[in-house]
Amino acid sequence: MTKSRLAGLASLVGFLLTVPLANYFVSRIGTICLPDGPCLIPVAPGIMSPSGVIWAGAALILRDLVQRQLGVAWSTVGVLIGAALSYLISPALALASAVAFLISELIDLAVYTPLQRKGLVIAVVGSSLVGLLADSVSFLWLAFGSLDHFAGQALGKAWMIVLSLPLLYWLRNRDARELRSSNRLPKGPAAARFQTS
Repeated sequence: MTKSRLAGLASLVGFLLTVPLANYFVSRIGTICLPDGPCLIPVAPGIMSPSGVIWAGAALILRDLVQRQLGVAWSTVGVLIGAALSYLISPALALASAVAFLISELIDLAVYTPLQRKGLVIAVVGSSLVGLLADSVSFLWLAFGSLDHFAGQALGKAWMIVLSLPLLYWLRNRDARELRSSNRLPKGPAAARFQTS
């Protein structure tokens, strides 16, 4: 098994683990747990978010890495398994979590696929930003009938995207080195464009 395939499978497992972790956190772990509401954490001064935001943000990035390393089919299967897990793991948040997960991940998938030609970092950041908005709106509305914590949800997921940037740059540069060393990277201006994308 190649290193890329192993990394892809690790990304897939991590992606699927974000589902139960997000549901567990939002219902049990936070600095404040509201009666009949989510457990909250601060994501900026004066801005709170349901605590599952950490794992929901990670899911957006990991799904893109699954597609990059294993392909669209595996990514789509991961999204469907994740939605099913979401439904099975948290009965209290089942419908909201499963629907939000499915909507945001399919939107994220649709945006990432065409953007990946422009480069890894652009594709992951662009698709994750679109996905986080869809996920935040659909989850909050379906789970709690309110968008009260929308700013916190969006900001918390954006923080996860920012924190992933060093890893994304490292992956992009590692892949460029591997392609260059195997003589599969085009020479001249095309190679320069690949490195900066």
